[in-house]
Amino acid sequence: MGPDTELAAELERARTEAESNMDLAKRIQAEFDNYRKRAAKENEEFRRFANSSLISSLLATVDDLDRALSQAGGETEFVAGVRNVREGLMKTLKECGLEEIPTEGGFDPALHEAMASVDGEEDGMVADVYQKGYTMQGRVLRYAKVTVTKKPNENEEGEEKCQE
Repeated sequence: MGPDTELAAELERARTEAESNMDLAKRIQAEFDNYRKRAAKENEEFRRFANSSLISSLLATVDDLDRALSQAGGETEFVAGVRNVREGLMKTLKECGLEEIPTEGGFDPALHEAMASVDGEEDGMVADVYQKGYTMQGRVLRYAKVTVTKKPNENEEGEEKCQE
């Protein structure tokens, strides 16, 4: 083996090592870029939902105000003041991303929690609301607690008659 052959072999090893190092550097750069994007996404998610615990706690106060208003005898200045306080609180909460879960129409297990069922003309309709539900930024903070309608089963009624 001559010096040219040894030199060529060493040059080839150096090129292979340089390509390997370049490939490793590109992979590390891509991994770091992915980490940076993931950290930014997690940080944004944290920022969006940082207040959700506080807002969930304030929902009990909203419920108390609703109960107080439902028991009010007439529209006095005091009742109007309580109503204004509730509206102001809800306005602030809505600015933070809070939205009331709609309860008109059909029962949706992704948004509603069925507490009881009552006879109705149609299956799966919301008949009554025990407690309002809320979402924040599209995420459920509290499910709406509702009564759901159930169509009476004619066979069950016939069975009851037979048992009597």
